[in-house]
Amino acid sequence: MKKALRMLLYAVLGLTVLLLGIVAFWYVQVQNVEIARYSVIETDGDIEIRDYPAMIVAEVTRGGSRDQAVRAGFGPLAGYIFAKERDGEKIAMTAPVTQKAEGSAWTIRFVMPSGYDLERLPKPADPHVQLQQLPPARRAAIRFSGWWSDELFQTKDAALREWMAKRQLKPSGTPTFAYYNDPFTPGFLRRNEILYDLE
Repeated sequence: MKKALRMLLYAVLGLTVLLLGIVAFWYVQVQNVEIARYSVIETDGDIEIRDYPAMIVAEVTRGGSRDQAVRAGFGPLAGYIFAKERDGEKIAMTAPVTQKAEGSAWTIRFVMPSGYDLERLPKPADPHVQLQQLPPARRAAIRFSGWWSDELFQTKDAALREWMAKRQLKPSGTPTFAYYNDPFTPGFLRRNEILYDLE
């Protein structure tokens, strides 16, 4: 009996150490990634109104479902910032990776680190990767954790649209999905967002 209790205690201790290690690794990773800048205008629980400055992005367009498109778009963009298919310096990874429906396709974007302008950025070797500057925008955003399932995104999208409707805020265009973590981050530690530009 004592041996079984001791084994159970060791197992619980081991799982606790593993969990703490995962959390510590996640925290270090997050702290080393530049987050796209914005100013918070209003906060209501998990929902915010934000002002974003102009920002430079690298983007690529892909078809398919939301999940298929973001996976297909990640490769060319990662190839660009890590200088796999071009000359020049590597570019630091930032967060979030964003995705927005454009007709029947999806535009996937990496935000470029602050300090770069279009002239300083290396030119993409892949013709499908485009650089552009997005104008300043006011956006409504809902923040949540969890795995990247369509059901979760649909639920949060409906909650954000309901919140905007109650305040007579008019969204402009389709939602932007924002992913702040890599696919290996546990769901409860992930930061996900849905954003709408406001008229």
